[in-house]
Amino acid sequence: MTELRSILDEAARQGLISPEAGGRLLPFLTERGVAVVEPQPTAAEGPAWSDTETPRFVRGFHDVLITIGVVVALGGLWGLSALYAVLPAIIVLSEILVRRQRLALPAVSLTIALFCWTWLLMSRFFPPWTPTATSFGAEATHFVAGFPIILGAYYARYRVPLSLALSIMSVLAFVLTVLLRVLQWASGNPAFFLDHPIVLAQVALVCALGLFALALYFDLGDRLRRTTRSDIAFWLHLGAAPALLYSTVSLLSFGGDVRIFDVANMSSRTPVVVATVAMLMLIGLIIDRRAFVTSGLLSLGVAIFGVFREGSATVDTYISTTLIIVGAIVLIIGTGWMPLRRLVLRALPPAIANRLPPG
Repeated sequence: MTELRSILDEAARQGLISPEAGGRLLPFLTERGVAVVEPQPTAAEGPAWSDTETPRFVRGFHDVLITIGVVVALGGLWGLSALYAVLPAIIVLSEILVRRQRLALPAVSLTIALFCWTWLLMSRFFPPWTPTATSFGAEATHFVAGFPIILGAYYARYRVPLSLALSIMSVLAFVLTVLLRVLQWASGNPAFFLDHPIVLAQVALVCALGLFALALYFDLGDRLRRTTRSDIAFWLHLGAAPALLYSTVSLLSFGGDVRIFDVANMSSRTPVVVATVAMLMLIGLIIDRRAFVTSGLLSLGVAIFGVFREGSATVDTYISTTLIIVGAIVLIIGTGWMPLRRLVLRALPPAIANRLPPG
């Protein structure tokens, strides 16, 4: 019944039926024994659902060609005209390519263009960072507030999963700035987070966990990943994974400086980074999301780079060694993903494993 409801919801989102008709059809079909039957694989096809993480970005090279045209055209328009002239072009292209032709990859590129346009627009009126970067002012909150409004309106019109995911993430970013401002105001110290970086890491971790919980909500609602809920969950996971990584590393560093992008000091945090990336890899295996693996590779590479940098090796040596180690991890995880995931699923209680994508 859950799969049938998901199919009817997807039909309503694509405008094939109205939401009211979908609500009436569900009990009608259920009473008559209509159910969604999973297709059985043939011998040549192999096991069904061998890989459920298949984002629907590209449906053919036609999408790629159109996307190249969109990027080039908007880039040229951006360079020749004012900022406000770009928005009508994004809307016109969205009406043609997204609402009428329903092209997936151009929809993603137009959503990213709208996000960049919103960033530049809000930066013009509300510069989010102070010159000293020691406090969180009202400008940061006002800056973030525009994103859920614009991106949410775009999703309401065009139903692009990325736009909803970005809108959700911007709402959480807005909540984060509000929490930071409240804590800063309550402390009476404008440089409170400069003096107490661990508190900043704790608040960031809470928001990252909230984003991860929302991603799981969309994921568990579409276990077989047949609807756009899966695509929304993919983008949310892609944002939640680095947020969890960076906030966790910052919190577990227990130092006065939580700037984890500082390459010079990364070697001292290498055990924390490795342990956190390993934890994210395990989470990624359980929920069948490679985003948790890929998001940590950059920081893992930086950490390994810092270790060799502290030694006596030459630049070429520790860069090459870092690339070999990270590349080997990618190949091991990538080629052994499904066998490893089956081992993990067998170790979980059946009540949990049965709610996850099949292995």
